[in-house]
Amino acid sequence: MELPQINVAVEELMFSLFQRPLHPELFQIYASRQLSTDNYETVIWVTGCTHVVSVFAGDVCLSEVVSTPGQLLPSRGLIERFQFRGPRTHKCTLSRGVSYMTDFQVEKMSPSLYRQSHIDLERFARNRGVFVKFPELEIGKLQPFCYVDFEARKTELHIHTFAAYPDQVTMIKTQSLFDFQ
Repeated sequence: MELPQINVAVEELMFSLFQRPLHPELFQIYASRQLSTDNYETVIWVTGCTHVVSVFAGDVCLSEVVSTPGQLLPSRGLIERFQFRGPRTHKCTLSRGVSYMTDFQVEKMSPSLYRQSHIDLERFARNRGVFVKFPELEIGKLQPFCYVDFEARKTELHIHTFAAYPDQVTMIKTQSLFDFQ
């Protein structure tokens, strides 16, 4: 399996929200997880220090994507796209009682805080979520990693992601809520 692209400026990463599923052939998938409730199904892919979360509720699909520059993504079904330049909150309500909200922050860290965050998140991930690290891409004893945590409730899906970029000693943290009322 090829190594992910991590030597990108964090502010060049793209956040996209689609009202459609995305094809797995578009991505290098390092880990995946599927969830199912009575009201929705979810597919989570860790695609390097990036991710794809697709949620299906009836005939509605929302896909949240964090991607590197140059990642080929369709334009059909695109609701929103922006770069990671400072904190941001985005909300949208779709027809059929589906709403979505996300907010994220870009956190520059000291090397010791980066290391401790890695240790803490990896320990937490032993009991829940999807954690993928890339030790072969270590820079200055700091490893890149991606952690996707989730909480599936009856009519809501909460997603928390942490993507760590050691060359910039930076972590992108996202929180998303998919709501199916």
